[in-house]
Amino acid sequence: MWTKICLMKLNLKKLETLRASTFGLTPGKRLLSPAQALTFVNRRGFIYFWPIKGIDLPSLWVAVAGDRPVADAHDDPGHITWGWKDGALDKKIWYYGKILRGKGTMISLDVAPYFYALSENYGSPEEDYLIAYHEGRLPQSAKQVYETLLEDGAMHTLDLRKKSKLSNAKDSEFNKALEYLQKDFKILPVGVAQAGAWKYSHIYEITTRHFPELSEQARKITESQARGKLLELYFNMVGAAQLRDVTKLFGWSNEIANRAINKLVEQNLLARTIHPKQAGEWLALATLCS
Repeated sequence: MWTKICLMKLNLKKLETLRASTFGLTPGKRLLSPAQALTFVNRRGFIYFWPIKGIDLPSLWVAVAGDRPVADAHDDPGHITWGWKDGALDKKIWYYGKILRGKGTMISLDVAPYFYALSENYGSPEEDYLIAYHEGRLPQSAKQVYETLLEDGAMHTLDLRKKSKLSNAKDSEFNKALEYLQKDFKILPVGVAQAGAWKYSHIYEITTRHFPELSEQARKITESQARGKLLELYFNMVGAAQLRDVTKLFGWSNEIANRAINKLVEQNLLARTIHPKQAGEWLALATLCS
């Protein structure tokens, strides 16, 4: 039986106040510099680069430009975030890649090992990918991209596509390979090259080369500890969510997500509650129930 049950409804005023702070919505609190952006990421643990429709999570765009759609106009002042992100790719101030749901995610260096601990990497970058490939978990295209970087070192996408012999493949196949490898913390963008028609191409590198200490840091973290840490950070940001929000964001099964949630409920960090305006069971920080 759960040790913490919130018998009263979720307090929407408290929830709104929390999110105004964690999402960077408080008037006069917009981020104005790369240094402030780094602090923003570090205090939350992980955020999105841009807001993603249907997912509640702080993003750099909203914290800089306000709670509005990402602008199409290239000269919109909010797009200063693009320069901050690209300028930091080789600085090792945070971990950046297409991680959560395959979207641009910024992760603090303290939290990155918890994500890595849940990946299919076990400490041997020259062998882990082969195991995944032979077990049918790594697509052929992703294997070719990974092996090219492993053998030839960091390179931008145009050269990478050519050398990995995917020039004749569909754009979607090559892009899915890049996304797959990023989501599993096997590669990440480490810079930008002036290549291609748009003079803009990401440079990719093997994760363990760019962050050689990451594997050893993650080795000490169990999967249970990793999920608990990420869930705690998530709820500290969003305040309240439903089970489907958790599984949608992290890609966990209902069983795995529930197991991690139950531990936080037992620790009195989370409470099962009801939303005053929405149906179904909700999970919320215990402090938001009244």
